[in-house]
Amino acid sequence: MDDLKALAIFATVVRQGSMSAAARQLGLSASAVSQQVRALERWHGVTLLHRSTRKLTLSDAGARVYAECVQMVEAAERAQQQLRATRDEPSGELRVAAPIGFGPYLANALTPLLLAHPALSLRLLVDDTMIDLIDARIDLAIRVGRLPDSHWVARRLGAMALWLCAAPAYRERRGLPQTPEELAEHQWLSQSGTTTAARGLLLRQAGGEQRTVHPPACVASNNQLLLQQMCAAGLGIALIGSPDAHAELAAGRLERVLPDWELSPFDVWALTPQRDAQPAKVRYALAAIAVHLAALPGMLP
Repeated sequence: MDDLKALAIFATVVRQGSMSAAARQLGLSASAVSQQVRALERWHGVTLLHRSTRKLTLSDAGARVYAECVQMVEAAERAQQQLRATRDEPSGELRVAAPIGFGPYLANALTPLLLAHPALSLRLLVDDTMIDLIDARIDLAIRVGRLPDSHWVARRLGAMALWLCAAPAYRERRGLPQTPEELAEHQWLSQSGTTTAARGLLLRQAGGEQRTVHPPACVASNNQLLLQQMCAAGLGIALIGSPDAHAELAAGRLERVLPDWELSPFDVWALTPQRDAQPAKVRYALAAIAVHLAALPGMLP
């Protein structure tokens, strides 16, 4: 590494034409520049520059070395340009992981970003199981609910209200529960592997009353989108995030179940490998996702 520094200083001396001009360019003293060049000559036992009171001239060895040093310095300058571009302008491949149900939100949030920055590409990995973020080389992950311990940096993007929903066809066939306890008598579509599935449904009323119920599942799946589709088809009652349920409720394809009872909302998190020095592609994507999610119906600050 000392050699690389000295070779870069040597190239600057030749390019600037004098020790003092090179010193000004590099922000060093003229004596420090001279010492670096002399040390380089001493380390390798060759003379690179012939010095006189008026000018510097290259030796034969110096001319050959300088030609290689120019390429080295130009490569370093290109690398610096790439670092600045990565810091300032979204480019390269952005790798994002999210639950399956979040895929449409991310598509809508990130499409304008991709259109505005053609040098940016997207690899979107949607899976309701926890993939290994390191092995998958993830730049940004979206997670919902309680986070496991991790060295990744978490940023809260808001919270999603959760609603019990059923299709009109289910209501006509089975009716709807009027109390939390009656959920046990109905077809329950459960997302497996979640805190809710393990601990039961904690329902609260505005007056402060709360109940915890454990309805037996007629269908359990780790895929929330599948459960939503089965719910809309009239198979049973499911717990659906309010942004997903909003359009279905407005169109009459779903109905609220036990609307006087509320569940604790799920926090939505963005995870990144590091807090500082994030590349532009991650910063821009984070901002786009945060703005899009904040505008969704049913999202809470």
